[in-house]
Amino acid sequence: MRDGTGRIIDYMRISITDRCNLRCRYCMPDGIQSLPRREILTLEEMEAVAACGARLGIRHIKITGGEPLVRKDCCDLVKRIRKIPGIETVTITTNGILLADNLDRLAEAGIDGINISLDTLDPDRYRELTGGGEIGRVLEGLDLAAAAHIPAKINAVSLDLGEQNWKDLLELGRERPVDVRFIEMMPIGCGKNFPSLDHRVLLKQMEACYPGMEKDGRRHGFGPAVYYKIPGFKGSVGFISAIHGKFCSSCNRIRLTAQGYLKTCLCYSAGTDLRKILRADIPDPAEKERRLEAAMEEAVRNKPQAHCFERPEEITEEENMIRIGG
Repeated sequence: MRDGTGRIIDYMRISITDRCNLRCRYCMPDGIQSLPRREILTLEEMEAVAACGARLGIRHIKITGGEPLVRKDCCDLVKRIRKIPGIETVTITTNGILLADNLDRLAEAGIDGINISLDTLDPDRYRELTGGGEIGRVLEGLDLAAAAHIPAKINAVSLDLGEQNWKDLLELGRERPVDVRFIEMMPIGCGKNFPSLDHRVLLKQMEACYPGMEKDGRRHGFGPAVYYKIPGFKGSVGFISAIHGKFCSSCNRIRLTAQGYLKTCLCYSAGTDLRKILRADIPDPAEKERRLEAAMEEAVRNKPQAHCFERPEEITEEENMIRIGG
């Protein structure tokens, strides 16, 4: 599937819930209300969108939230999507709190990789950032995933928490085959109030601390991260630099919100409401599939050429990331 600029779109992120068991200050602080459950897509509806995407050329699915593991049918959805013809990989992004409890089920469902959101290894700072989270549970899940040989990555938002903070995170990849990725803060929703570190500066600091650090040209996934190897480390360090390393020319993704809204760019509110089609009274299943495909194709065809995060006054997306999907 190609968009209007010729980019191949083969990666879809599916948010399966807007609920979360943490209250990270830049994402879902206290006071943000969850949507009524009737507004959230059912497992069958999400599977239908994934199958439609596969027919159009989507090959890689990322399950996100909110926190996807708070939804009891999350592992069942992974299993269903993994069986769709054309889908090559299904991965998940989680805060890791419930990972140890669900790892066996995820492995049985055929999960291809796990991304764990983790911004600090300091237990007190972690509790403060997350509204009470216990980091021990996250690290337990990480170690179990590594022991099960499930590819794991750490996603750390590049908050200005000091040099020791990012050094501690990097050390997770010294003895574990775990990639540690730093993500520039998106100026969306509550994230507007948390300035992100400039990755150009961060990379120079890391190179000064780790002599011999060099570009890692191996493929680590299907997203926009740029990777580097540190001598003696089993894992690599990655940078997702939406602001200071704009990668729109190679963007290959679309996003489905938990409400069924298909977004083609984080920066803009534009997209299309697939839930209307999924819940429309269309007796013929083939006709419903045809309308769903047509709506997805049109949305992708109109995908913006680039985001405008560097020009905040032009951003039209007003929802918090918890509603959009991570």
